[in-house]
Amino acid sequence: MATAGKLNVTLRSFIEKQPMFFVATAGSEGRVNTSPKGMDTLKIIDDNRVVWLNLSGSGNETAAHVAENGRMTLMFCAFEGNALILRVYGAAKVIHSRDAQWPELSEGLPKLAGSRQIFDLTIDLVQTSCGTGVPIMEFKESRGEEELLPYYADLGSDGLEAFWRKKNVLTIDGKPTGIFGEAEISEEK
Repeated sequence: MATAGKLNVTLRSFIEKQPMFFVATAGSEGRVNTSPKGMDTLKIIDDNRVVWLNLSGSGNETAAHVAENGRMTLMFCAFEGNALILRVYGAAKVIHSRDAQWPELSEGLPKLAGSRQIFDLTIDLVQTSCGTGVPIMEFKESRGEEELLPYYADLGSDGLEAFWRKKNVLTIDGKPTGIFGEAEISEEK
């Protein structure tokens, strides 16, 4: 069931209990990207806005898609308890650590090795569906604390920059991600 572009107390509580969510974006051409996210990196600002911290990874599709058109969908699934799927649609902005908004938006988000961007999503539609096709699964632990974060911490800032230059400057479709700013993207080509 689609509702107006805002969360409510029940949906906010549901989001806060989820150990993971999925983000979907697409450019005007090329591939659609869907990625799982977790590690308590999402913060609800109010009923119309959420922000989430994006950690480094093998690609950077979301940043390029959002820079191009701003479209983003977040999906939350109940893997235990009552069945529910929640989709949050809206217009997002990508914020890098060099941007003036970073200090304010990063407040309340974890300080994690490999932090790459913050996405600021203004919600324009909230949709719920039954979710009875989603399996019941038990959450055991996050792999991030044992695998992901130590990897980026061991890289250090120079290693992380080299990783980004190798894997995060362009999408798999060759679109610029803006990770180093426009001036540095042209130098990468």
